[in-house]
Amino acid sequence: MIKATELSKKYGGVTVLNITDLEILKGQSFGLVGNNGAGKTTFFNLVLDLINPTTGNVTNHEIQVNKSEDWKPFTSSFIDESFLIGYLTPEEYFYFIGELRGMNKADIDSFLAQFDEIFNSEILNKKKYLRDLSKGNQKKVGIIAALIGHPEVIVLDEPFANLDPTTQIRLKKLLKDLTISTNATLLISSHDLGHVTEVCDRIVVLEKGEIVKDLKTSAETLQELEAYFSV
Repeated sequence: MIKATELSKKYGGVTVLNITDLEILKGQSFGLVGNNGAGKTTFFNLVLDLINPTTGNVTNHEIQVNKSEDWKPFTSSFIDESFLIGYLTPEEYFYFIGELRGMNKADIDSFLAQFDEIFNSEILNKKKYLRDLSKGNQKKVGIIAALIGHPEVIVLDEPFANLDPTTQIRLKKLLKDLTISTNATLLISSHDLGHVTEVCDRIVVLEKGEIVKDLKTSAETLQELEAYFSV
């Protein structure tokens, strides 16, 4: 369970995020949407203790993230390419993350075998450094690496951006199946309203750092979101 309480972030006196109370239940597939500058990435950065809050706090399974690191062993994320290590090959990076999660090379090789369709013969055994991969292939590596070790909480910022249509479809199925089979708590942000409504069972809309809608996903959700952003 993730909980934000009286959470705010200000830069130069300007409030970019202001969430009084938000609770994300264990096993929930949670989507965050909003226009550029709405505060989506800021919220995820606070959840991951990448920046300090101006006020309030975030707890992950009752652990305050900026006071203890005990939440890290069961939490994973991919925010952007800065999470990657550019001078490693994809295999080296996967092995590195696996070692952090207590998995050996054989474990990782077995784990990676299930993602052949996602990789589409463009990632493994190409003798390329991560820095030399396309943005889309870098994203594939980051997302799959975030799934290593069966994390209980997974945070993905704009996971569908820079991916080709085939990979987007495969990734949606992967994420939906993941939450069903593992009961992991999934937090994703997206500018694509269609994708997020397909994957998430709850969607929160941020505008200028504040929650303006909190929706349980239904057949009408996409239409409601499109109407909201059309105004």
